[in-house]
Amino acid sequence: MAKVKLIIDTDPGIDDAMAIFYAASEPEIDLLALTTIFGNVTTSQASRNALYLIDKMGLDIPVSQGLEFPRVLPPFPPSSNVHGVEGLGTLHVRPSPVSPINQSAPEYLVEMAQEHKGEMVICPIGPLTNIAAAMDLDSNFCSNLKRMVIMGGSLRAGGNITPFAEANIYHDPHAANHVLQHGKNIMLVGLDVTNKVICPRSFFYEIAKHSRRLGSLLLEMSEFYIDFYETVGKFDGCGMHDPSALIACVAPELFQTEAHKLRVCCHGESSGEILVDPEGPGNLVDVCVEVDIEAVKQKFFQKVTQLP
Repeated sequence: MAKVKLIIDTDPGIDDAMAIFYAASEPEIDLLALTTIFGNVTTSQASRNALYLIDKMGLDIPVSQGLEFPRVLPPFPPSSNVHGVEGLGTLHVRPSPVSPINQSAPEYLVEMAQEHKGEMVICPIGPLTNIAAAMDLDSNFCSNLKRMVIMGGSLRAGGNITPFAEANIYHDPHAANHVLQHGKNIMLVGLDVTNKVICPRSFFYEIAKHSRRLGSLLLEMSEFYIDFYETVGKFDGCGMHDPSALIACVAPELFQTEAHKLRVCCHGESSGEILVDPEGPGNLVDVCVEVDIEAVKQKFFQKVTQLP
C-alpha cells in the first residue's frame, strides 16, 4: 500500500505536537514538510516550535513559514493560557540552528501540490490563512491535491473559544469561509468528533513508559494542557483534536461523515460559526459526525509508543 504523501500546516501548540509525533510514527505517512501559521502561538513561534519538534524526532524535512496575520481581521493574541507562553506547555524551547526555508508557506504548498499532483494530502490543523492564500495563488491548488483534511469547526457541537466557534476557524473566519466555499476534496474533522476522543493523564503516563524520550516530552506537555481543561470544568482529560485529523488522513473508515455545503459566519458574536448552506455556491464537504473513539485512541497509542 502506497504511503500518504502529507504536509501538515500547523501552529504548534500541544495537540499539534501530538499530531506531528503521530505523523512521524505512522508508517503509512510520508511526511514531506511542515508549514506554519499563527493561532496557538505567533507564526515565528510556530516555526521555532516546528523546528524544535522535528529536531527532537530526528526528522530531515523542511519547515516553511506562513503568513502572520488573518486575512481580514486584526491579529489575535496567542492562546498562552491553553498551550503555554512558548506554545509547548512548560517546555523551554530553544531556537533551532536550522532556519525555515526561504519560500513562504502558500508558495511552497502550491509548488508541492503541483509536484505531487493527485497524490498529496494537506492537513491544516491551525487557522486556514495559508490555505486560502495558496488557493489565491493557484486556482488549481485544491484540484491538484488528493485530499484536504482540516481540523476545525463543528456542525452541532458548538465552539471551544466562543459558544459558537472552534478556535482554528475563529482565528481567521474569512480564510475558512474561502476554503470551505471554494475548495475541493475536503474532509472536516471538528469538535463533533474530537470532543469525544478524550485522553486522561494516565494515557500519557502509559505512552511515556514505552517511549521514554519523546513520550516523556508528550507527558510533560500534556500536564499543562490537561491542567487548562480542568480550569474550564473538564476533569476527564484533554480532547485529541489535531491528532484525530491526522488519523483521518490514513484511516478515514474510523469516522462517519455527512456531506454538506458550508459557509462561515464572519461577523458579530457568532463569528467563526460554521453553518450549513444547502443553496450556497460551495462544493460538498465531508463533515465528520461520529468516530470510533477507542480505535482512534489505540491507533495513536500503538504508533507513538514506538518512538524512542
